[in-house]
Amino acid sequence: MADSGRVRALIVDDEPIARAGLRRMLAEFGWLECAGEAASGPAALESLERLRPELMFLDIEMPGLSGIEVLRQAPHAPLVVFTTAYAEHAVTAFELGALDYLLKPFGPERLAAALERVRAALGEPAPPAFERLRETWSQGPIRRLFVRQGRAIVPLAVESVRCFEAVGDYVAAHADNGQHLLHVSLQRLESRLDPERFERIHRAHIVNLDRVTQFRREPDGRLFALLDDGTRLAVSRARAQHLRDRAR
Repeated sequence: MADSGRVRALIVDDEPIARAGLRRMLAEFGWLECAGEAASGPAALESLERLRPELMFLDIEMPGLSGIEVLRQAPHAPLVVFTTAYAEHAVTAFELGALDYLLKPFGPERLAAALERVRAALGEPAPPAFERLRETWSQGPIRRLFVRQGRAIVPLAVESVRCFEAVGDYVAAHADNGQHLLHVSLQRLESRLDPERFERIHRAHIVNLDRVTQFRREPDGRLFALLDDGTRLAVSRARAQHLRDRAR
């Protein structure tokens, strides 16, 4: 923290009006000090090195480098709250260890909720953002996803998902608490799932094997996966052969 005992924050956004609005709202929080601003990705990297803030409000869509690329390149990074007008970045933002994700336009109440998370995190030992970034891009399977519920972003345990379904440019996660849309391709998601638990059975479906009650072959030779909620999903011929090989 700064000598005054206040938390030093860096605002990174390419829109002057957005920076001014956030700076004005942050002035209402006496425990915070706005240490500086940056209007591009490269400027953000320079400010991180020069100012060493404890907190960064980081836009994602910026000239030079995106907010995500800033975190990839930063040798050290503070606690991060992403600020953006694009909801589709939410999953990536939380995988990178962001404390919160503010969808523009946001007001004082939503900012205050994010800052409560910041205060809680400041009292807990936590790896810096670039370490969380390395973990994110490692080959280990993900344990949770982050999905929209209204204007909120909430965690979803991967183990609670019965199956994932390709729906156009999105993936629908069919979970115990309902259906959630993810802005990610099924192929990319498959690469991050635990192969011991999740199986691609069709170009459009990945199933959680713990939620499959049986694989049943119909008289016409087609194979289907029956899930514990009664869902019946076709298994492609190529994937049926893979399942037979896996069972040996």
